[in-house]
Amino acid sequence: MTDIAETAADYGADLAALARDSRAWPFEEARKLVDRLEKIGKDKTVIFETGYGPSGLPHIGTFGEVARTTMVRHAFRVLTEDRIPTRLICFSDDMDGLRKVPDNVPNQDLLRANLDKPLTQVPDPFGKYRSFGEHNNAMLRSFLDAFGFKYEFMSATACYTSGRFDEALLKVLERYDEVMAVMLPSLREERQATYSPFLPTCPRTGRVLQVPIIERDLPSGAVVYKDPDTGRLERVKVTGGNCKLQWKADWAMRWYALGIDYEMSGKDLIDSVKLSSQICRVLGGLPPDGFNYELFLDENGEKISKSRGNGLTIDEWLRYAGPESLSLFMYQSPRKAKRLYFDVIPRNVDDYQTFLEKYRQQQSEPSSAPEERLQNPVWHIHTGNPPQPGVPISFSMLLNLVSASNSEDRDVLWGFIRRYAPEASREANPELDKLVGYAVQYFHDFVAPNKRYRAPTDVERAALADLSEKLGQLPKDADAETIQNVVYEIGKTHPFDNLRDWFRGLYEVLIGQSQGPRFGSFVALYGIDETRALIGDALDGRLG
Repeated sequence: MTDIAETAADYGADLAALARDSRAWPFEEARKLVDRLEKIGKDKTVIFETGYGPSGLPHIGTFGEVARTTMVRHAFRVLTEDRIPTRLICFSDDMDGLRKVPDNVPNQDLLRANLDKPLTQVPDPFGKYRSFGEHNNAMLRSFLDAFGFKYEFMSATACYTSGRFDEALLKVLERYDEVMAVMLPSLREERQATYSPFLPTCPRTGRVLQVPIIERDLPSGAVVYKDPDTGRLERVKVTGGNCKLQWKADWAMRWYALGIDYEMSGKDLIDSVKLSSQICRVLGGLPPDGFNYELFLDENGEKISKSRGNGLTIDEWLRYAGPESLSLFMYQSPRKAKRLYFDVIPRNVDDYQTFLEKYRQQQSEPSSAPEERLQNPVWHIHTGNPPQPGVPISFSMLLNLVSASNSEDRDVLWGFIRRYAPEASREANPELDKLVGYAVQYFHDFVAPNKRYRAPTDVERAALADLSEKLGQLPKDADAETIQNVVYEIGKTHPFDNLRDWFRGLYEVLIGQSQGPRFGSFVALYGIDETRALIGDALDGRLG
């Protein structure tokens, strides 16, 4: 974590006072937590939580909860001048029964044979860990560790079997009727007849059972149920991992047992939050604060599902971009539904670099107010200490360079880059070198298969010939702005309906796609002679 006192000194102002007035959403959430502490009338360690259901492979929505919660946690530390300790618990509900086989994992017959068993008792279909739950937990933790999140991992299996939840589970048993009074009105009539907050684990099959509870024995802390296969009555203690709770009751019990102060969740869980909050109060606890974020959508505008695997995985995003761009995607408009698909990656990479450049300008410009930096997403992404910008070329520009040069060789691409930015090198600009690698991968997987060149129209043909001639009159080291002005003038002197048609035509004819970065910047990077040769190939029908 960033040292808060050092950060405040950098601002030359009372950072906590700036935070009290900031409109950035993490500060809005942090102020709610300050109000919470004032209402309960005591200082305490503030505990943040994010929940994870490891029934499928981790996806970016899971990462989003941790990233956003970390931003709120840091904002709270700034707001309280780091006087109040905080913890972040990443909790895995890995004792839940496997309800269905995910579509995107191998050895599905193996999983099908273990349906309804706790995830930590289901064999790992990948053959790497002792269980499917452990495999998916490890995937989550490895990424969170690589990103540098500060958190404590907790496993439902460990908490239930170690006795950590025993006191809270006995409280649920004691107040069983009150818990049922909260839940039953929310259920359909046929479900009401079978519902119980306790889910016994069958000692005979190892499966998590959804069965009615016939009898409760409070003195011994046990429940009695009828085995659905044998018809025999079975008595089992609710403690020690012999039972788990239905998830709404489980969520409430966890808040109560662990003293959770803040947890955000998806908009689809609004009703669940209300019910779990009521149960938490029944147990004598105070439900956490938080907010409901909007859901991510896939390329078709449908909700992303872990089991269907219709969204991006963490590894897929990191194949094409760094984690900072992913954090920016999470920061922006958390209450707005957004498509989460491969085509959002380039824009977020470039937007991140734009915000980073803007932050350094805000630092250096006397007219820039300190509160403007607290509004900048990179301040929250990097917990108050954004790095220096180190990428003088946009991701979209690099994609076009790979496309126009017909080369995925990084050494060749660096030859173009050094001509455009002589001071740049792979050693001095490691972030740019990473970006080159990301651009090559993204181009190979998504751009190249969809490139569609077209022949120029008569108007475009005349304009392209004119552009080639005018470029030939420029000095070889002409800057991007000079080149851009030439491109604009040619678009104005030829009979295009509007300049957008001219620029779209440039990219469709020369690059094989409908859009790109500023064309003047592209020419400055690719080279005037190379661009003229590209135009010549297009006019002679040699592209595509």
